Amino acid sequence: MKRHTRIALVLFIVSLAMMIIVSAEPPFSCDSSPYPFCNATLPISERAHDVVLRLTLDEKVLQLVNGAPEIPRLGISAYEWWSEALHGVSRHGKGVRFNGTITASTMFPQVILTAASFDSRLWYRIGQAIGREARAMYNEGQARGLTFWAPNINVLRDPRWGRGQETPGEDPLVVGDYSVSYVRGIQGDTFQGDPDSDHLLASACCKHFIANDLDNWKTANRYNFDAIITQQDMVDTYLPPFRKCVQQGRASGIMCAYNRVNGVPNCADYNLLTKTARQAWSFKGYIASDCDAVAVMHDVQGYSKLPEDAVASVLKAGNVYHDTKLLTQGMDVNCGSYLKKYTKSAVEMNKLTEAEIDRALENSFAVRMRLGLFNGNPKSGIYGNLGPKQVCSEAHHSLALEAARNGIVLLKNSPNILPLSKTETTSIAVIGPNGNTTQTLLGNYEGVACKNITILEALGNYVKDIHFQQGCVDSVNCTSIEIDEAVRVAKVVDFVILVMGLDQSQEREKLDRVELGLPGKQEDLVLAVASAAKKPVLLVLVCGGPVDVSFAKSDARIGSILWAGYPGEAGGSALAEIIFGDHNPGGRLPMTWYPKEFSNIAMTDMRMRPDPSSGYPGRTYRFYNGKTVYEFGYGLSYSTHSYKFIAGPKNKILINLNQALHNTASDDEVLVSGVGVKLCEKVKFTVGVGVQNHGEASNHTVLLYAKWGPKGHFIRQLVGFERLSLGAMERGEVEFVVRPCEHFSSPNEDGLMVIEEGSHSLVVGDEEYTIDIVISYMIDY
Repeated sequence: MKRHTRIALVLFIVSLAMMIIVSAEPPFSCDSSPYPFCNATLPISERAHDVVLRLTLDEKVLQLVNGAPEIPRLGISAYEWWSEALHGVSRHGKGVRFNGTITASTMFPQVILTAASFDSRLWYRIGQAIGREARAMYNEGQARGLTFWAPNINVLRDPRWGRGQETPGEDPLVVGDYSVSYVRGIQGDTFQGDPDSDHLLASACCKHFIANDLDNWKTANRYNFDAIITQQDMVDTYLPPFRKCVQQGRASGIMCAYNRVNGVPNCADYNLLTKTARQAWSFKGYIASDCDAVAVMHDVQGYSKLPEDAVASVLKAGNVYHDTKLLTQGMDVNCGSYLKKYTKSAVEMNKLTEAEIDRALENSFAVRMRLGLFNGNPKSGIYGNLGPKQVCSEAHHSLALEAARNGIVLLKNSPNILPLSKTETTSIAVIGPNGNTTQTLLGNYEGVACKNITILEALGNYVKDIHFQQGCVDSVNCTSIEIDEAVRVAKVVDFVILVMGLDQSQEREKLDRVELGLPGKQEDLVLAVASAAKKPVLLVLVCGGPVDVSFAKSDARIGSILWAGYPGEAGGSALAEIIFGDHNPGGRLPMTWYPKEFSNIAMTDMRMRPDPSSGYPGRTYRFYNGKTVYEFGYGLSYSTHSYKFIAGPKNKILINLNQALHNTASDDEVLVSGVGVKLCEKVKFTVGVGVQNHGEASNHTVLLYAKWGPKGHFIRQLVGFERLSLGAMERGEVEFVVRPCEHFSSPNEDGLMVIEEGSHSLVVGDEEYTIDIVISYMIDY
């Protein structure tokens, strides 16, 4: 046999062996199977029950972790639960790769900036785009799962939190509404569709349940921290976003957090997982642990004496039996390997029953089935047409640009420095560590961006004579600055743009900030350049969390300030458009900007309300009584706007206690003048607000607040928000539905909602609408 013939034969044998090996690994579950769990006409609960019944104990244990292996004898393919899609399909996690036909995904602005648009419809469209790209990557074989661990809906309680950038901000209503929009978008729902559909586009996960808003501050970290929270704060701050995510968003996943709450680890908390999520909120999806959170219960917190105790605690989470039927449920999927190592021994030690394992697996298999992953080839399903053309599309890039435009916040513009004239501005200098970078603009949990453009490059589309100086020798750390070159350039150009702020070396997962000022010598650089420039300069802040720029706010040499967040792949273009007037900014801050001295407050103090006796100032705009740099909801425009209430009730709302007592539409309790009644949710009214634009065309956000007298627990509280497009000098109207028992109530110390008789107000801008609430004890006939 000739040498080349032998080589060809060897290659043929090797390729044939590889084909046999590959064919032994089912490309998708239920390719060809007689089992009932593959029958798509049966209810998913029956199918999930059937597949679990067919598994051995060893097979069951291996399915409890994020990297669930294949089960060839049943034709079940491997599955990876851990994928990320915070603001675009991410390279983080273990489920997605970018080394195939699809090499990038659309990178939308980091969530904190998207939230600044106060536009629920925009949030939904972004979720929808992410879901389509995720499904396309799965269809193309570049994703090993369709469960994406987003959104992060922990309220931004403290401005130093490194992961605050991932959240929609500090207001529970905004955070909750964002979660609903994102979840319904990524899961394939429409606002009119069925949120419980068994045809999920992708699966969303509400995280981190709950009070996971500290990463690494001094000696406290997310693993050892015990969050001490009152029932009052739990009810009005920490729980509401998750409740909306589950009940209105219909999220198919929840992630329980590392930390303890009042002594109990989240992933083993009966009150959270069973009584609240499963029972009160009727959650039907799967619950995953944060990665290695089960191990932390034993290894770090010492909550569990043995590893098997930790395993039993999370899977049982308060399980009880009645008439042999399992009534309550705990965690289902362990991100990590702890359950793989110790679940079988927990059964052998009688700390756990196999039935409790079955319960967890039925939840997780049900989600995989809702994703269509047990219906044969997914490409033959309703989302089978999604592929490479849907990823990095022009439509998605335009959406990323729209989100950045509408989120960027104008904080200062005196004396009307912006927008710059395209004809009169012939030269500019871009100075600062964030002026010529693309990676910083993406924030964390990023993927590989479809298109990259720096702020410097985007500004170059408007001005040809453009100069760049980094200024800070070591990027945003800025321990050393090159003032001479920066000052020299500032003196010769028409206009100077300073691009400063933070990056992931300053704020990120596992890294909280210690102080709130600009890092290093950034402030010195800004002041030196501002002193040398011909005109007042523009300061652009690229950062997730707030920074104290009081020095710039009060300095006339710094004419304008723009907060750009981490604006995503199109953020550079959006900034350039705003600076040169092709877009009128309309973003509003979704969080309070605190002064530097706020850093003296212990980050571990979870109280939301102020304590006058100790000087504790409280947190967020609803409770904080100290000085601010910029307030929640603050944001300027190139136009000015005025408001007027044009429709509403006749200044008096009657709540009939007798009717409320017979309203059984909700299980929520409200105290009316001290008497517990069912939530009087039928009591509502519509209020109209007229908005007059006094300048050029704008995209404007209207924020409606509620406030009430000294008996109230809030300084003010957001009732609703609407985004409104107005032409030059145009007048428009928006309507808000106000529910007094929701919007004018607050919890007492026992966590029961209270609504008081007396004067209450609705506020928009400088306009105030007063309403008297009267409680009636007589039945109206």
